[in-house]
Amino acid sequence: MDGKTVRLFSDGACRGNPGMGGAGAIIFDDSDHVLWEGSEYLGHCTNNIAEYRALILGLKGALAGGFTNLEVYLDSELLANQINGLYKVKNENLKVLMKEIHDLIASFESVHVRHVRRCHNELADRLANRAIDEHQEG
Repeated sequence: MDGKTVRLFSDGACRGNPGMGGAGAIIFDDSDHVLWEGSEYLGHCTNNIAEYRALILGLKGALAGGFTNLEVYLDSELLANQINGLYKVKNENLKVLMKEIHDLIASFESVHVRHVRRCHNELADRLANRAIDEHQEG
């Protein structure tokens, strides 16, 4: 894309903690047009792993779409603050995923991560839950 900033929303869903997990991510342009969306069934995981995996899904989608400047919106305050260096990552499984996130972020010209309330992340949440529902139906 021509260097314009796009907005990435991602969310992880977990039915139980741990439980069946799903990841969802969606990318919008500045006119609220959907440029990309993705969802993935994650299997048995924790809610934090689902949040991390959802962001990884979205970052990979952004790279595949050729987007170079991102504003990332997460309803996981923990993940947003960990990416922004305000909180440390203590869990070993999350450290591995955080390394992958940082490696992906390094591929972009700019990435700004912000925390939003859950009500502002409904579409990504719906995609994450749909991934779980489709797995259960299949």
